Amino acid sequence: MNEKPNVSVRLGILSLLFLAAAIALLIFRHDADIRSGESLEAMRESAAERKTQDPEPETRAESAIVTSESETVAPEPSETVPTFTTDTAEHQAGSGDGSPEISSSEATDVLPVVSGDLADNPYLDSFLANDDMGAWLKIDGTVIDYPVMWTPRDENYYLERNFSGNPDKNGCLILDTDSCLNPLTTNLIIHGHNMKSGAMFGTLQKYSDAGYCREHSLITLYAEDCERRYEVIAVFRSQVYRKTDQVFKFYKFFQANTPEEFDDFYQNIKALSLYDTGVTAAFGDRFITLSTCAYHVENGRFVVVAKEIESGAHYQSFR
Repeated sequence: MNEKPNVSVRLGILSLLFLAAAIALLIFRHDADIRSGESLEAMRESAAERKTQDPEPETRAESAIVTSESETVAPEPSETVPTFTTDTAEHQAGSGDGSPEISSSEATDVLPVVSGDLADNPYLDSFLANDDMGAWLKIDGTVIDYPVMWTPRDENYYLERNFSGNPDKNGCLILDTDSCLNPLTTNLIIHGHNMKSGAMFGTLQKYSDAGYCREHSLITLYAEDCERRYEVIAVFRSQVYRKTDQVFKFYKFFQANTPEEFDDFYQNIKALSLYDTGVTAAFGDRFITLSTCAYHVENGRFVVVAKEIESGAHYQSFR
């Protein structure tokens, strides 16, 4: 006669145990988010302190001019590019092995000889803290102020890990494995989660407004050897297409070895752009492309492309 009350008591105890475990998990994730935020803020403060202590050299070289995703499975496989969704993501394999095709003339695209003193890299501490960091991306006046990770051996690694390699739903900004900083490819593609909180590339779609773009048109990438400055040239919505779709695929452009290859990319991004930025480009110019998930279509992407306009400070080698 006491079996029913005993069952009820046991179920009650199990419910309490599950509730306690859920609360503990929430607390753990909250603490992890706080630690991740504190770590990022510490890296930003370190960079700001270095900039203050080591002002930019007065003498600079001119910039070198080169002359020479969705969880729903489509009936036919889509292109394999990083898939970043809002808060959760299924990241597919990279589109290559991290070794983009570069002609012999492009492979000599190195920084020009710099006269005067070389500066200390403001993100030196962050580069030394994690060899996977390829650069630091910053857009003044926005929350986009993050390390960019590059892991050709496993493009998925930082999909849901923070800079320290700990689990984090925000993940990190990821440099496409077919992009390369040394030697520098014509186009650097950076993928990031479209977070509801606004973290990572959660605010990138603000660039759909031309006024916002005018106020935040300059993008800075701090690489190991120098600071690269860009100006937004095109803003558009696109998508990841099926392999057999004969359409322009922005995520396939990394290197222009001929004027024809360059013009195909340039003319298409200008045609797709939501508005005229007033910025133009010619063969030999280089780009940075920021991409995040969008939901206007299946496998949608929101894309901001910027043209390199100059090199900033050049840094002392620390490797």
